[in-house]
Amino acid sequence: MRFFKPAAMTALLACGPFLHGQSINVTLEQAKQSALEHNISVIQADANVGSAQAGVTAAYGGYLPSLSANGSWGRNQVDQGARTAVFGGLSFPIAASSSVTSSYSTSLNANMTLFDGFNRQGQVGQATSRSVATEQTAARTRQTTVFNVESSYLNVLRNNELVKVADENLKRDNRQLERITESARVGAAAQADVYRQQSTVAADEFLLIQAQSTYDKSKADLVDLIGLDVAGEYTFNDPTISLTVSQGELDSTAAAYANFRDLEKRSLSSRPDYRSAQESYNAAVSGVTSAKSSYWPSLSASAGYALSSNDFATLKDNKNINWGLSIRWTLFDGFSTNAGVQSAVASRRIAEIGLTQTERDIYAQLRKALLDFDAARKQYDVSQKGLKSATEDRKIAEEKYNLGAGTLPDLLTANAGLVQAQVNLVNSVYNYITARKNVDYTIGERTY
Repeated sequence: MRFFKPAAMTALLACGPFLHGQSINVTLEQAKQSALEHNISVIQADANVGSAQAGVTAAYGGYLPSLSANGSWGRNQVDQGARTAVFGGLSFPIAASSSVTSSYSTSLNANMTLFDGFNRQGQVGQATSRSVATEQTAARTRQTTVFNVESSYLNVLRNNELVKVADENLKRDNRQLERITESARVGAAAQADVYRQQSTVAADEFLLIQAQSTYDKSKADLVDLIGLDVAGEYTFNDPTISLTVSQGELDSTAAAYANFRDLEKRSLSSRPDYRSAQESYNAAVSGVTSAKSSYWPSLSASAGYALSSNDFATLKDNKNINWGLSIRWTLFDGFSTNAGVQSAVASRRIAEIGLTQTERDIYAQLRKALLDFDAARKQYDVSQKGLKSATEDRKIAEEKYNLGAGTLPDLLTANAGLVQAQVNLVNSVYNYITARKNVDYTIGERTY
């Protein structure tokens, strides 16, 4: 199933160069649709499918007769000068002469191979398997492109949240700087605390600039990936993606991924790249059949119908009809057939090994995807607890400092812990969502 661009996305792509100063929001679904239409890898894969299908048609053409038509016209002119002929001792003058003759011919010939040692069967099998393999490769390319878009889109959202965390931290430290400066003015705080807090605010500003730059570059990467106009202004926000993951979601997804053997079977039955490897092996098997065809004789039939005359008006009066069978058997070709067969057998073995390796790779990818998902699920749970503790710790440290019972380094330490906890939560949420999508991508059941 292929996505088609909605009217809004079509207008967005068409008007991109004229959207300067305007910001257009692109949802995750729109980003995936745009990539499927404009990503170079997808376009190339689809073009390869068309080429492979043409090869199938050509292979089946080997079962059809070849038909050719020919026609010719020729003119022959002979000029002889005056001469003398001697006959019986007497000379006879012969005047100059000139003669012109024309020739017309036309023919229709048909040839058909009746048997060629199963070469045609092998070629059809090869072409068909290669065509299916190319289609499966294109399907996996679309799956890969969609997963890359999902990962890139989630990375943009992640970086946007990290910008918010950095901005919130800067504002919080600026407020704290104002309080410390006022306290130092009335003698309730040391001037050293003012300098230390100013240094902290400067560091916060640096981190915010860095976070904003990372966010902007991730947006540029996403725009390039999905084929939008790079001169346009876009925002990326999708209300279906939430920073909150319910416990029910965690439990249900973990249960769905609990049976590894079942996931293995699902992956092998649905992964397009595994099907492609199977068809590549089938093509190699057909290649062996085709290579062995030279050991057999070949049998062909031919028929022809020809007309010829020196006068176009009488062309139909001279007919030539022929038909017949011919057999050809190469008894010895210097071992070239044997070399071709051995090469085809080697290709079949390589394809068989490739199929086995693809199966192993799928198992390994699935295992690692599940491990990443399990780690992301646990990290999300830990990050929630960490944020709750860091929030309380920062609150207590601020209250102590304001009451004069705590030190500024204690407050700064608690604040840094809070920022890190917020960052951990943002990362854990998007790591979890990405890990879940990675498992789905590894299983390969979704079609686009």
